[in-house]
Order: sequence, then C-alpha cells, then structure tokens
Amino acid sequence: MKLVYFAWVRQQVGVSQETVTPPAEVQTVEDLMSWLAGRGEGHARAFADRSRIRAAVNQVHAGPAARVGAGDEVAFFPPVTGG
Repeated sequence: MKLVYFAWVRQQVGVSQETVTPPAEVQTVEDLMSWLAGRGEGHARAFADRSRIRAAVNQVHAGPAARVGAGDEVAFFPPVTGG
C-alpha cells in the first residue's frame, strides 16, 4: 500500500510518501490511521486528532469507514478550504 502525506501531515510524519504492509486486520481508513499512529512519534502526532485529517483512497475522497487494500494508494491531508 502506498501512502502519500500532504501539508502539515507530511511535516509531522517526516516523509512525503511511503510504502507499507499493514496487518490483515487493517481494513478501513480508520484502522489504517490507528495502525499508523502506533508506528512512531511523528505518526502519533499526525494522527492524534483524526478530525483534522482527510483521506483519499485511489484519488477519491474517502471517509473513515472506507475500505483499503494492499494495492491502494491512500493520501492523508488537512481539510481544504476555499475562498
């Protein structure tokens, strides 16, 4: 699974992208965020307040219950506002 991080999420995690192999029990975006939060201090900071993070699975906005799989690209980013 390819993960891509944007804006302050990238700053907290310390990389713009990474490839991971989560355990089989990681089946949703929420599961993935929980698993990532346990990977280290940067990930823990980035995923501490999940209300501040949005996700896209294969470039389509996805909620916490969206399914994720081994071949997916999952992007994490802050909420976007327009003006």
